[in-house]
Amino acid sequence: MNDDARREYHRPVHRPADTFDRRFGSTDPAEVSRAAHATASALLTRVREEPEDDVVDRLLTFTDTHGIDTLAELWSHSPAMSLPGALWRLYLLQLMVRDDPRTSALLYERGRAARNTVDDVVAGAPTPVGPEELMQLVDEILRGVFTGDFAVALDRAASFCRVEAAGALDLADDHDASEPERAAAFTTRALRLDTYAGDLTACAGLWRREMLT
Repeated sequence: MNDDARREYHRPVHRPADTFDRRFGSTDPAEVSRAAHATASALLTRVREEPEDDVVDRLLTFTDTHGIDTLAELWSHSPAMSLPGALWRLYLLQLMVRDDPRTSALLYERGRAARNTVDDVVAGAPTPVGPEELMQLVDEILRGVFTGDFAVALDRAASFCRVEAAGALDLADDHDASEPERAAAFTTRALRLDTYAGDLTACAGLWRREMLT
């Protein structure tokens, strides 16, 4: 490792809240679970009690600055129907759209036409939706986690997932005969998104009953 790389590797990471200041290297599942729940709860409580614009903005762009690995270390192994599990899925959705907004917008439009349900209304996307509009939508949903009704934000994210999943299945059908590998990739994506939709809907229900921890 050269000097520049060594300096980069050891550069301190500044996180947007005190709850992100500790890194958890334990292999004890119970300790990891406690840490994940504690950080998620403390972060959400702190920001929702004092939703300062600059703090919320930093949380919206957290993965842009720090990557997804920091969040993965904290929350990725948490149960799907838990507070850290819900936050992890929301950040993954944001990352999915930002990584390839053009494909995500195509999936949304195809899903909107194929599904034709209330999910499109709940998600709140404009008509039609392009890459820029879709990135704004997922940021708006994530902002609602910290500044609005948390359960509503989860419901919007779940509906977004269902519309995207329908679009992915629609595209999979298009490529099934000519490009089976691509069709399989879209099918896998649809299944994952549909699973996330169910998880997020369940989390919204738990939050409303004050049971999401």
